[in-house]
Amino acid sequence: MPNPSPPAVPTRFGGAPDRVALVLPGVGYTPARPLLHFARAVLLRHGWTVQELWWQLPDGFREFEPKERIAWVERQAARAVDAEHGACRLVVGKSLGSFAASVAADRDLPAAWLTPVLTVDHVVRALHRTGAPTLLVGGAADRLWSRPTADATGHEVLELPAADHGLELPDDPVGSIDALRQVTSRLDRFVAALDAGR
Repeated sequence: MPNPSPPAVPTRFGGAPDRVALVLPGVGYTPARPLLHFARAVLLRHGWTVQELWWQLPDGFREFEPKERIAWVERQAARAVDAEHGACRLVVGKSLGSFAASVAADRDLPAAWLTPVLTVDHVVRALHRTGAPTLLVGGAADRLWSRPTADATGHEVLELPAADHGLELPDDPVGSIDALRQVTSRLDRFVAALDAGR
C-alpha cells in the first residue's frame, strides 16, 4: 500500500468565513495556472473565502493503481472540507481534482469540474448521483473528456471546440485566451446562480 503522505498544503484567501470554496488542482496544474487563478478571482468577487490545495504528490504517484490515486485525492479533499466545519459550500476542481467528485456528492456540495476525468468510472458514477448544482467544463480535443458522458449526467456542460486538456488551443494563443474568457464567464454565472439560490 502506498504511503498516503504527504498531504496537500492549503492556502486561504479572504471572503465570507461561512462560505468557503475549495479549489483542487490537477497533477501538474497548480492553483497559480490560469483556469484556477481566474476561478479564485471569480469566487473572491462574489464574496467567497477560497481555500486552495497545493498537492504534494507521494513518490511514485503516477504508478499508483487508479483506486489508490482516487483514495489519496479523496482523503485530501475530505480533510480540507472537514477543516471548514460546515462552511465549505462549493468545490472547484481541475482534472485530478475531479477524483474527489464522490466527496462532493456524499456531502451534497455544488461543484465546478474543469476537465473532469470522464474516462474513470468512479468519477462518472459520482457525477450521476449528485443532486447539487454541478458544472462540467471540457475540451473537444481532450481524450479524458466525453461530451455524451458529460451530457448524460444531467448537469450544466460547457464544451470548448478544439480545446485540449488544459482548455487551450494548440498553436493558437489568442484562441486560448478566448477559451479562458468563456470558462471564466460561465463560472461567474454558475457562482452567481448559487448566490441567488441561497
